[in-house]
Amino acid sequence: MTQANASEPAPKQSDNKNRWKQTLNLPKTDFPMRANLIQREPESQKRWESADLYGQLRAIGPEKKNGRFVFHDGPPYANGSIHLGHLLNKCLKDFVVRSRTMMGYDVPFIPGWDCHGLPIEHKVVTDLEEKGKMEKLLALPDDARKMAIRNACNDHAHKYVKLQAGQMKRLLTVGDYDNPYLTLQPEFERGVLDVLATLVDEGLVFRTGKPVHWSIANQTALAEAELEYEDREDISVFVDFEAVDADAVYDAFDLPKHDDEEETDSIPEPGQRPSQSPSFMIWTTTPWTLPANLAIAVNTRYEYALAWVDGNVTVVAKDLLETVTKKAKAEDVRVLATTSGEQLVGLKYKHPFNDALPKLPDDPGAKPDNCWSIVAAEYVTLEDGTGLVHTAPGHGAEDFATGKREHIAAYCPVREDGTYDETVAPWIAGLDIWKANELIVKHLRESGHLFHDEKFMHSYPHDWRSKTPVIFRATDQWFIGVDVPMRGSKKTLRELALRAAEKDVEFIPAWGRNRLRGMLESRPDWCISRQRAWGLPIPAFVMPNGDTFMTGPVVRAVAKVVQEKGSDAWFKSTASDLLADYDPKLDADAPASLRDGSVKLDELRRGEDILDVWFESGSTWNACMRQRSDGKDYPMEVYLEGADQHRGWFQSSLLAALGVTGKPPYKRLLTHGFTVDKNGRKISKSDPRSKDYQVDAMLSNYGADVLRWWVASTSYDGDIKTDLQFFDDAGEAYRKVRNTLRFMLSNLGDFTPTCDGAQGNCVDLKSIAATSPEAWVLGEYNKCAAEVTAGFEAYEFQRVARAIYNFCNDTLSASYLAAVKDRLYCDAVDAPRRRQTQTTLWELTDGLCRLLAPICPHTADEAFRSLWKVDAANTERCVHLREFIPSFDVSTDGAWDAFWDVYEDAARVLETYRQTNDLDNPLDAGLVLADTNGSLSTLDPNDLADFFGVSRVSVDANAAEHVVHDLRAESRCERSWKRDGTVRERSDGSVLSDRDAQAVGLV
Repeated sequence: MTQANASEPAPKQSDNKNRWKQTLNLPKTDFPMRANLIQREPESQKRWESADLYGQLRAIGPEKKNGRFVFHDGPPYANGSIHLGHLLNKCLKDFVVRSRTMMGYDVPFIPGWDCHGLPIEHKVVTDLEEKGKMEKLLALPDDARKMAIRNACNDHAHKYVKLQAGQMKRLLTVGDYDNPYLTLQPEFERGVLDVLATLVDEGLVFRTGKPVHWSIANQTALAEAELEYEDREDISVFVDFEAVDADAVYDAFDLPKHDDEEETDSIPEPGQRPSQSPSFMIWTTTPWTLPANLAIAVNTRYEYALAWVDGNVTVVAKDLLETVTKKAKAEDVRVLATTSGEQLVGLKYKHPFNDALPKLPDDPGAKPDNCWSIVAAEYVTLEDGTGLVHTAPGHGAEDFATGKREHIAAYCPVREDGTYDETVAPWIAGLDIWKANELIVKHLRESGHLFHDEKFMHSYPHDWRSKTPVIFRATDQWFIGVDVPMRGSKKTLRELALRAAEKDVEFIPAWGRNRLRGMLESRPDWCISRQRAWGLPIPAFVMPNGDTFMTGPVVRAVAKVVQEKGSDAWFKSTASDLLADYDPKLDADAPASLRDGSVKLDELRRGEDILDVWFESGSTWNACMRQRSDGKDYPMEVYLEGADQHRGWFQSSLLAALGVTGKPPYKRLLTHGFTVDKNGRKISKSDPRSKDYQVDAMLSNYGADVLRWWVASTSYDGDIKTDLQFFDDAGEAYRKVRNTLRFMLSNLGDFTPTCDGAQGNCVDLKSIAATSPEAWVLGEYNKCAAEVTAGFEAYEFQRVARAIYNFCNDTLSASYLAAVKDRLYCDAVDAPRRRQTQTTLWELTDGLCRLLAPICPHTADEAFRSLWKVDAANTERCVHLREFIPSFDVSTDGAWDAFWDVYEDAARVLETYRQTNDLDNPLDAGLVLADTNGSLSTLDPNDLADFFGVSRVSVDANAAEHVVHDLRAESRCERSWKRDGTVRERSDGSVLSDRDAQAVGLV
């Protein structure tokens, strides 16, 4: 680096600062520095509603060049205020709606709400109990009681739809809030029943008894998506089940029989047949299911040991024997023989406290003699336990499947309220199962069947509303079979769903594909019935003989009534009224006695189950989207929800749609994570910090645009960490963008963008020289717009926010705007250079407002209206009715790339010189740029000087290094403070540069 030495200071000049201030083109704008979002955003929201912004977007939608972009809103639950997760989800969705609209698509968006189901009914019933009203309701007839609960639930749902809609609009989201879809609307319910009818026609819907997740607290079946897993302490037990035939067991281990004179009461040696009766040791974490035990499962591929354990002979998987006996601190353990699991299959055992088989449910395919046998099952593992699995077909999905295969009935002695019925041993009959756990363990210990017991913590499914543990319980329910071939295509839903997940659906992020595919591979049949009052009734009817039936024509007949009168009609009408449009003679699937007229419609009884809410929300593609578009809006471009919806809405929608249409309802699935604290922990309602993260509180503290900026600037593909400091940081970034807009707007007060060449107006962009700073910055805008558009296209909103921020902070504020400040303030008002800069500022502001609009809709529209100088009463001028400006038609000289290649090095040389030579004002410096290849020769040195903030710059092809000159010995302009070599005394005695003298009319 070379530095030029400072000369003697320049002669003292008069301080005419105040005099010249009046001659400067000082910034002026109505766009305030302080955003005041809390006060101003509602004004924007009110203006958009007054102007019917959504209606205007729909009116111009058919004219959009890119056609229709069908985006579907997954329904939040209408219960309570929205939370931080809703804020994230709704903002992400709004980014899609607004960005695709401004990319030239017609994007209708219908907000929806899930209004039926357990969460609302649970809250309503709890409130009624607290108010002492439930006793009176329970005294009412069944239908009257249900209607009272339904009316209260209906009011509750509408209350929170209104509340949440207001909160979502306060987040500045745009959509058809005047005409949302609600799952309780009669026309929506009709659309759901249409889906059900087709699935019934395809032979996919059936009623059977099988184990399902059961909420004891709410006495209803639950879906997997309605479970929450919580840590719980339980008892695990190792129990010996005595063999019925000891010799059959020993034969299975190939042990020789005793000689008549052989001593048999001593401890047997390996290979010797014991005299004691052997047992089969099982392990279970649910002692309360032992009364329902009907089989023990082994894996035929494993090796099992016949072991002597402290005087008892028992069968345990060989690889688990040491672990099991150490747990119980057994002292004398020896393996007498081993055999394969296959040799054990078919052996019989005695139940530890049931002397005889209990009364089993009627099942034509069941064979009672198969009970209490050793059976084979591949799901038996060596991960824990004993390798012998206690099997209760009425209390587990795998147990049920095994029972089906082995013709063993699904015996379930547990009633709806979680107590045992009278079929169990008298000493536990009527007891609550959780209280019976300890009693069963005690009984096993006293009877000598208990080998070991211990308390342990494990993750256990709980009812998501009552927060109580659920159980598996066999009940009669309606199911959609995922492995049942459809009557039409002969394909199963599982086959179709796996293919769709593999071939037909795009996943964002990509890991969603494996997640959904894994869930589809292992999912059971879909239980679609619930035992509650608040929901859409399943249109099933009970025959006089007790048989329940439902056919496609039956569902369609009821659907017509529901569309006219709502689902309350089910509880207010007779079966014959509900089936007024049904002719059983034309229904090939109707019971024969109904078809031949021996049973009349008025002899039927209405079923009592309601539909799973996941079936309702899983039918929104039909009940909302296809129904409202006459079938055109299918499939949807994208579903966007949290990662939990792979087991919820994503999956239920896929299965229902495949059963009806044969193709998925969406082209892509976009998944976001969950909001957690900065340490990755969930912020629960009981957490004292939760009040700070309530949406209303955050809106009041930060404003919607700042919250939306935070959402956009966050990576959403994993869990999203939150902390108040993060929102403060988002506010700081937002202010930098806002201040950039404000600076540009403040320098356009005397500018009219008519581009007619008249004085005071803009210049044609095509006339801007490629070597000008304006050509460079407009070229940089083109790069930014391309990056922003690509980010929106790929749903990479963090990429969008980063591109906008960097453009505002680096390209504009730190570079271009800093460089042109002098010409904006000091050039003559109508100087061509100033008007060219203002033209550029106007175009940049217009373009930036549009790029920013999907993320910060209020600020973008506020700046856009300020740009056009419209008054507060004007509701027509709106940035959200415009499209992105993808690029400006300008050419940028390649010399600008060369300039920025040397900029940082030259700026570092300049800064070092200033610090070394106590040069406070960079305008007191000049700079010579080394330009050995002549690449900077086409650029105006005055422009380069402005980028460095110095008084002048020259380029030298012969210089090896950048050189700084101290100009303090030269005269300084009293108006601009520049020492550009043209400063001299003027006719009135002032000292001005040529540019400044011309600007104030002096020579």
